Amino acid sequence: MRFRTLLLAALLAGGFIYLTTRPDVSFTAPFSSHPVPSWSEPIVAHSATLTPDEQNNIDVYKSNKDSVVYITSTVIQRGFFGNYQSQNLGSGFLISADGQILTNNHVVSGSAGLQVTLPDQTEYKAEILDRDQVNDLALIRITPKKKLSFLRLGDSDGVQVGQKVLAIGQPLGLDGTLTVGVISSLHRDIEGENNRRLEGMIQTDAAINPGNSGGPLLDSSGNVIGINTAIYGPNGNIGIGFAMPINRAKNMLEAIRSGKKVLPAGHLGVLPVGYVTGDIAEELRLPTAGGILVSQVTANSPAQKAGLRGANREVIVGNYRVPVGGDLIMAIDGKTVKNQGAITQAIATKHAGDVMTLTIFRDGKTMDVKVTLGEEETF
Repeated sequence: MRFRTLLLAALLAGGFIYLTTRPDVSFTAPFSSHPVPSWSEPIVAHSATLTPDEQNNIDVYKSNKDSVVYITSTVIQRGFFGNYQSQNLGSGFLISADGQILTNNHVVSGSAGLQVTLPDQTEYKAEILDRDQVNDLALIRITPKKKLSFLRLGDSDGVQVGQKVLAIGQPLGLDGTLTVGVISSLHRDIEGENNRRLEGMIQTDAAINPGNSGGPLLDSSGNVIGINTAIYGPNGNIGIGFAMPINRAKNMLEAIRSGKKVLPAGHLGVLPVGYVTGDIAEELRLPTAGGILVSQVTANSPAQKAGLRGANREVIVGNYRVPVGGDLIMAIDGKTVKNQGAITQAIATKHAGDVMTLTIFRDGKTMDVKVTLGEEETF
């Protein structure tokens, strides 16, 4: 009798395990005629709740994606058997309802024809209104059949390392692509097209690839703070991309809208040692508040004409030889210098012929020097 009881218990337990481990079988509970799903199979699959950060990404993308355009530039090239056409892909973004578009100069440079495709696949021919080769910027225009949505321009002077950024563009021809990252660093100087130096760039780890050039770099409020311009290395994204600060473009736009001719960016003509402050400045017998120490002044440059001085000797600081004896630039137009990129930032808001006031420290005294900026790049 006991054996039969144990055998029956074992069979019931085995049957229970079998039923509850098969995903396609249900069993009927005692005293019930309704089948009950097995415990390994949920009745309803619920979507994961979006985090506030995920929702922000979605909101920024939805609000701005229709203002990002895709630019095809037709370029005539020479080959062994004659001329042939090739096409370059880039991005851009609308800044007015009547079809003005900001992009990179290298996206449209050398073009024999520009075509702009909107996100709804409407295509337009475009013309170049103006270009700023020094900052790799271009303003182009289409003639739309309706008013278009456009992006808000933010303030790139206030951005910070660690701040979230979002990029929209067409990397490798994949239009409408969103990537997200942070600002990795500021005031980066890199080599641009034709070995032209691009100064004061925003570095980001948001994925930037060929085709992203000219597209917007947005903050978490959807404001444009930069124009995606370059990547580190020839083979695509490795987490190091660069964007031109949007305040450079604002300067070009203001000149166009005021009816002034856009001149090449003004240049000072100094080569800095770097930004020195604190103990290092004290060791060099300079104000501890710090500033940009000038190493060289280029001949016939605006800086030389204004009387700025470069280093005249070297001293050993730690393991480094430091050129000293040159002027220490402590403020520009009354604004205290806080990093080496201050000169680039200040010049980016000016044009040839503009006057810049430098507050310098020289021979134990502080003084103001006025410099009239020149048209040509002198360093």
